[in-house]
Amino acid sequence: MDNTPKLFDNVSLLITHYNRSTSLERLLKTFKELDIHFKEIIVSDDSSQPVHLDHIKSLHSDYEFTLVSTPVNKGLGNNINKGQLAVKTPFTLYVQEDFIPLPDFYPHFKDALEIMDVEPDLDIIRFYAYSPYPYMKPYGKGFSEMVYKPYFGDKNKVYVYSDHPHLRRNTFFERFGQYREGLKVDRTEYSMCVAFIKNKGRGLFYNAFSTLFLQANSSEEPSTVKRSDWRQSGNPLIAFVRLLYRQVKYNYDIHFNTKFNK
Repeated sequence: MDNTPKLFDNVSLLITHYNRSTSLERLLKTFKELDIHFKEIIVSDDSSQPVHLDHIKSLHSDYEFTLVSTPVNKGLGNNINKGQLAVKTPFTLYVQEDFIPLPDFYPHFKDALEIMDVEPDLDIIRFYAYSPYPYMKPYGKGFSEMVYKPYFGDKNKVYVYSDHPHLRRNTFFERFGQYREGLKVDRTEYSMCVAFIKNKGRGLFYNAFSTLFLQANSSEEPSTVKRSDWRQSGNPLIAFVRLLYRQVKYNYDIHFNTKFNK
């Protein structure tokens, strides 16, 4: 049995939260049950309803964390920014509140930190996705390096960065700028994807991406992300137009649109 202390004293766990305090409690509880500990835990809240804020405050009796709040809802960009600015450690593990770490997370997170130590130009390591990044080359220890080229055809090529659970350095804002604020969730993520590529970010992707985290939304605390119908439509004509539009837009934003410069 491995009795090695599971303390990551150079890592902060940053959790963004909005109106899902039961999910937040589940996340904190699971890390504790797995005996995984961090130098600090930052919970960044985006002006949740009083019932959720009260629940969060009640969790202090069982979990040690710093709550960073705001009196008015300012969106995901501001929520990540104020949370990240509160971090004091060299590395940040970013996780949204509706995720659950699985038992396999610990050894592979340990590997990821060791890789970051020996690869100073590595900016991010991703642990979860809905599907694999489309263009990768093997790296080692179960990870692959994400590769972006403007002529690649898969629409998901832009997601070298993702808001899903990942490890990053405390120099992230210096490299890529802060998250753009005042945008919808998808636009906030997309803007950082473009900034990451424009500034030549380098990242790894865990190959068995469904084995480290589970995303779980309940009917009581459903996802707060709402997407337009055209983004989800399976109509072949709409899908083709959507793909063509994205190819043109992605390449224009990455290579010519100066508003995404940091």
